[in-house]
Amino acid sequence: MENQQFSYEFLQKLLKCKAKMLSGGKKFTCETCGKTFPENVQLVRHVRIHTGERPYKCEHCDKTFTEKINLTRHIFTHTGEKPYNCEYCGKAFSQRFTLSKHILTHTGEKPYHCEYCGKTFSQSSTLSKHILTHTGEKPYHCEYCEKSFSQSGHLSQHRLTHLKPKSYDCEHCDKKFSMNSTLVIHRRLHTGERPYSCDCCEKSFMSSTALKIHQKIHKPKKPVESEH
Repeated sequence: MENQQFSYEFLQKLLKCKAKMLSGGKKFTCETCGKTFPENVQLVRHVRIHTGERPYKCEHCDKTFTEKINLTRHIFTHTGEKPYNCEYCGKAFSQRFTLSKHILTHTGEKPYHCEYCGKTFSQSSTLSKHILTHTGEKPYHCEYCEKSFSQSGHLSQHRLTHLKPKSYDCEHCDKKFSMNSTLVIHRRLHTGERPYSCDCCEKSFMSSTALKIHQKIHKPKKPVESEH
């Protein structure tokens, strides 16, 4: 398969054309759940959710798929083929969607807006993580204790405190730690060291996390617009 180059403008036009095609026309209804579709081919794909049918099988492994496009994308993981090239830097990708996300790093476009503060992001996943800083939601729960976290990466790091052996001993007390970085922060409770200073006031802190939490009090709050 020859490498193809798709500009960001072309991809946007393609999505708009597809949206127009789906906006009108005859509706096809699923007899199982009542959901309707503008095209019969979409209904056929949807019905497989109920029947469990996965007619597209990978010739390289035992995986099966409900749609041919998903099989095509999967096959690239075996062949290493990357047919979608970035027109700005030449980097190649196996999926068109991944190319679209990459192009945003060149154009600087940030189409995802935070409804709480107006901050913009180039990826929806980054926006989702950011919104948690406003809502305080912590959807990632540790299965070993009652702690929860706003990001999966923080949970993964915390989980190590349960799984890794506690081989780092505090020379000032009997506590043990699974990570040296945690021991370093703990040791400051004994030494009184506070290496992280706020550049807005004279306060200092034992960890960078504590400093970041403190710095939020210096950020000006956006005025609340009154309803008329």
